[in-house]
Formats: sequence, C-alpha cells, structure tokens
Amino acid sequence: MAEAARPRKVRLFLVTERKDKWWVTPLLTFLGLSTFIVYVTWAAFQNANYTFGPYLSPLYAPEIFGHSPHAWFGPPPTWWPGMIPFSPALLILPFPAGFRFTCYYYRGAYYKAFWGDPPSCAVGEPRKSYLGERYFPLIIQNIHRYFLYAALVFIVLLAYDAMLAFRFPDGIHVHVGTLVFCTNVVLLGGYTFGCHSLRHIVGGRKDQLPKDAVGRACYDCVSGLNRRHQLFAWCSLFSVGFTDVYVRMCAMGVWTDARLF
Repeated sequence: MAEAARPRKVRLFLVTERKDKWWVTPLLTFLGLSTFIVYVTWAAFQNANYTFGPYLSPLYAPEIFGHSPHAWFGPPPTWWPGMIPFSPALLILPFPAGFRFTCYYYRGAYYKAFWGDPPSCAVGEPRKSYLGERYFPLIIQNIHRYFLYAALVFIVLLAYDAMLAFRFPDGIHVHVGTLVFCTNVVLLGGYTFGCHSLRHIVGGRKDQLPKDAVGRACYDCVSGLNRRHQLFAWCSLFSVGFTDVYVRMCAMGVWTDARLF
C-alpha cells in the first residue's frame, strides 16, 4: 500500500540547516545594488559636471535637452513641470533602468537580496505561498522584451559617444577617458547582447533552433554571451557608474584626463 504524501514542511523566515555562509551573496547583492541606486539618483539630479570636452556621461546620454554642447534640441523645454528639478538624465534613465529592473538575472538577484524570496536555496522565506510572476504587479516584468529594443538603440548611441571620445580640438587622440568610454560600451554590449529575450528573438521566436547558417551563428553568439550574463550585468553596472564618476571628476578638476597618444 502506497504511503500518503507527506505535507511540505514550511520553514520559518531565515531558518535553515545549511552550515555554509549562504547569506554572503544576497548581502553583497543588496549592498552593490543599493550603492548604485543611491549614487545614480544623486548624480541624475545634479544637472552639472556631466560633460567634459568630448565626453558625455552615460547617465545623461543622449542629452535631448540641456545646456551643454551635446544637447540635441537646446535648452530645457518650457513644458517641464516646475515642481520637478530639471535634469537631462531624467528623460533617458527610465529606459536603461527599466531594462535592468526587468532583466531575468537582476530579478532573481534582487528578489533574494531585497525581498528574501527566497533569501537563498533551502532557507526559510517570509511568506508561505508562491504566486510567481503570473499576477499583478510582477506580471509587468514581461515588458522586459520591449525595454530590450530601447536598450539596443542606446548601445548604438553610446557607441557613437565612444567614437566622439577620440576627437579633441587639436585632432584625434587617445586619452584615459577614451579607454573608459570604449570599455563601457564593450561591457554594456556584452550585457545587452547576452539578454535572454534577445536569444529568444534571434532563435526564431519559435520552439526550435534556427536552421539557416546566419540565424544559427547569431543564436550561438548570443548564447555564448548569455552564459556570462551575470558577469556582464555586474561589470557593466560598475562601468556605467565609474564612467560618470570619471567625467564628473575631470569636469570638477579633481582628475586630469591624461593623453596616452
């Protein structure tokens, strides 16, 4: 006679039998993401020191409206709400922020680090039920594929800014800032082109792999980047923040943008 199924044992929050330091990864994730969010929020509202020579901070690029030479359409618009301090960053940051916030990797990371859902494998959660992402508000995470299209456009724009980082009043040169901008684009490209949604798109958007040589090569390329998606996610996050810091420090005269050749 078959035994009756035993009811699933519900663990209390943070209760576990694990002996390893399982809490290190979610703690570091919490500290890393919190630091980045606080810094970007502060930098976005500064509306100053975001450009230096040919450099434009990626937190402000593209500068649609603004007072710098990089602005596409000139000074801030008259329709901007007076109660909100104007900053060019506020017009563009929702798109890359939305792409990262809905990213498959980041969702798993901040679910654990901020919500304890779950804190780690075999560690008690703060709730007993599981609803997944089928209901509001988490069902909105499915918008990730649409943020991907915007992210691809941003890669092109940031690559153009990296090209401008070679141009100086006295000719074409390579400065430290030039390398900073080029590295930033490479890391952002590795993160964006390794996106799970892009892998689905280049795979033919069907439950089968592409049969043509070009389609299969694209799928294999994205799959190769996708295997390092976590690494590119963190490296590109650090790179974006550091590039803004570099431009800001140079604009304030704290750092010198040394010419290499």
